[in-house]
Amino acid sequence: MLSQFYQLDGDQVVISRQQGSEFAKRVADDFNPLHDVDAKKFCVPGDLLFSLVLARYGVSENMHFTFAGMVDETSKLDFPAGGEEFDITSEGKVMLSVKRDGANNQCQSLVDSLTKNYVEFSGTAFPHVIIPLMAKQQVMINPARPMVIYESMTIHLDTLDLKELELEADTPEFSYEGKRGKIILRFNLLSEGQRVGRGEKHMLVSGIRDYCQDMVDDLIDYYNNRKDTL
Repeated sequence: MLSQFYQLDGDQVVISRQQGSEFAKRVADDFNPLHDVDAKKFCVPGDLLFSLVLARYGVSENMHFTFAGMVDETSKLDFPAGGEEFDITSEGKVMLSVKRDGANNQCQSLVDSLTKNYVEFSGTAFPHVIIPLMAKQQVMINPARPMVIYESMTIHLDTLDLKELELEADTPEFSYEGKRGKIILRFNLLSEGQRVGRGEKHMLVSGIRDYCQDMVDDLIDYYNNRKDTL
């Protein structure tokens, strides 16, 4: 499922601008300008790194991911042997830290199911969840520089005796001070209609400003036009 979105340079993983952009738009439904092929500060989607980790190491009962560096087309990623704690690095710099414990399952259908459902949930958070969540406190992101940074993500599963999962959104949370804030997106993991796990995605927001409906409308129109034309 992921082979078209990276290539190997020896033992290292390299992701081109085209591959990162295609994953964001075609798999994650994520049209953040940072993932555009011609973006000045291009960034590989964090969800692609998460997906590569699941593909290589499988699904564990407890998993925590901390995104520490911005991966671009020049990054040469080293994936170490699996363990309870390990780092994905590029030239010695940590890009993604992984902690996991409990049982582990490398069933391909489970890996694919969790990857697909989580990435779809994650990619559509903006603008459908983030904008109305911030609007409740009468603030918004800066349309000129919409900086929303992936910080970390946690998943807990009660059991790994599973082949497929579904994901449903739970109550999100937003807090801020001054121009900086934090968003927590929560979700439940379901199997055959029963909850078998839960998770959270944490994001940092900067450049927060007072809410303006006209600016929000323009921002959503801009985003929707990108989806229609890209």
